[in-house]
Amino acid sequence: MHRRSFLKTGTIAGVSLSAISLNAVGAPNQIKPENELSLIDFELDEATVTSLQQDMKSGKYTSRTITQLYLKRIAAIDKSGPKLNAIISLNPDALHTAEQMDKERAEGKVRGPLHGIPVLIKDNINTKDKTPTTAGSLALADNYVDKDAFIINRLRESGAILLGKTNLSEWANFRSTRACSGWSSQGGQTKSPYILDRNPSGSSAGTGSAVSANLCAIGIGTETDGSVVSPSSVNGIVGIKPTVGLLSRTGIIPISKTQDTAGPMARTVTDAAILLSILAGMDKDDVYTIKEPGADTEGDYRLNIKPVKDYTQFLNKDGLQGKRLGVEKSAYSGNPDMEVIFKHAIDVLKSKGAIIIDIELVDQLKPIGGDEFTVLLYEFKDGLNKYLSTANSKMKSLADVMAFNIANEIRTMPFFKQEIMDQAQAKGDLNSKEYLDAVAKTSDGTRGIINKIMLQNNLDAIIAPTNGFACTIDLVNGDYDNGFGFSTPAAMAGYPHITVPMGATHELPIGLSFISTAYKEADIIKLAYAYEQASQKRAKPIFKVDLLG
Repeated sequence: MHRRSFLKTGTIAGVSLSAISLNAVGAPNQIKPENELSLIDFELDEATVTSLQQDMKSGKYTSRTITQLYLKRIAAIDKSGPKLNAIISLNPDALHTAEQMDKERAEGKVRGPLHGIPVLIKDNINTKDKTPTTAGSLALADNYVDKDAFIINRLRESGAILLGKTNLSEWANFRSTRACSGWSSQGGQTKSPYILDRNPSGSSAGTGSAVSANLCAIGIGTETDGSVVSPSSVNGIVGIKPTVGLLSRTGIIPISKTQDTAGPMARTVTDAAILLSILAGMDKDDVYTIKEPGADTEGDYRLNIKPVKDYTQFLNKDGLQGKRLGVEKSAYSGNPDMEVIFKHAIDVLKSKGAIIIDIELVDQLKPIGGDEFTVLLYEFKDGLNKYLSTANSKMKSLADVMAFNIANEIRTMPFFKQEIMDQAQAKGDLNSKEYLDAVAKTSDGTRGIINKIMLQNNLDAIIAPTNGFACTIDLVNGDYDNGFGFSTPAAMAGYPHITVPMGATHELPIGLSFISTAYKEADIIKLAYAYEQASQKRAKPIFKVDLLG
């Protein structure tokens, strides 16, 4: 899914260390075919958190050296060469922080598995540094924040290096029904590292492209409906969309209080599990993270769940043995190439001891697809107005942003407009009957349907292809339907979802999704890891100019 399925009503479908801002609005650049092979090899290719920790422990690398290598990679691949355009800004303090982490290590202090590890952050997450938090919008070019987002504070405490900010579909793809995923007025168009005229999906386009292309060790995206799992799938990486409430949303530019969450994006399930362990935590400023009995958590699916401190304890290559997996039947009738890859994945799951049961989930959710969009319109207006009211930016409301876009239309809206913002601005407050009715149908209704299917079939998870293959970049017409999308069930329910590389056709990857019920991250991580280890479908991108190049 390149644009969220609710937009189709009723369907489911050596570098300078100064802050860098990209304002490209033209068509994507291309490289000559003879240059492609020189871009593939990189000293830290496919490096994992564990391998980098071992290299720092042995003295092969320091955190500073690793950070420098990624900065050079960004200069070579993102700013020149294929010009992936995945990075909006670089953190000028990255090398200084890396030196501090090296000093701590030399003194015998290692904070944990992310000590000294460079991370890229989607540019709708507040970071108190010399880079603005823009949501990809020129309207927020002045939004330098006074406080880190809650999850960024946890990253800093873990010893991670904030390398910079990644490009995204502007306003996390909540501006226009004709948007092209991965494009923003602040950052231009991000490209797929596999085939450069292909769309990396969104809205966490930059993080997906950057992680896949080895511009960082690990990254963070955000999702309302598909924005972590979809770019992870088409960029051949692992993405986890956690249960809404596992990670704090404080300090993240919002769309929906009922569906928003940040999530890890990595090249392996192990690295994604490590990052999830660091990011998860209770935040007094985000009521959805509070799970004590009697807490006002606005939803009875939030139970008093015992916190998991380390999700890597669930990494078991035999984790599929005896597990009952519900297979979404509609996935058998999509793109023929997708069908072949999916059937092969099912064979792998069976070979590792999984029991496969056909189920029908997508069709049951079609009647409430339009209600999701209604919910998001109300919550976007409410949440964005609250965020901007205390921001340092001159923009203090959704109305201010819309007025800025109109006044600067040549730069802000060269390809598509802001009709979703228009619709949101026309809505009332969260006490409106239309909103309350719609949120009951989407959140409670979807959870009820998923819970019933899981219970009746005694399932451990539901699986399907995450989405179809990557679309071609089209700034004139916007995204188009690529045949399948499975982000919406877990998104509307607020339930966990993990995608793992499943295979590719014409070198375009797609992922396999595992979803379950609230706070079952450990269960689906175990399943996904076992599948990953048995299938080994992650493949490095090769930066082809086009499908025939």
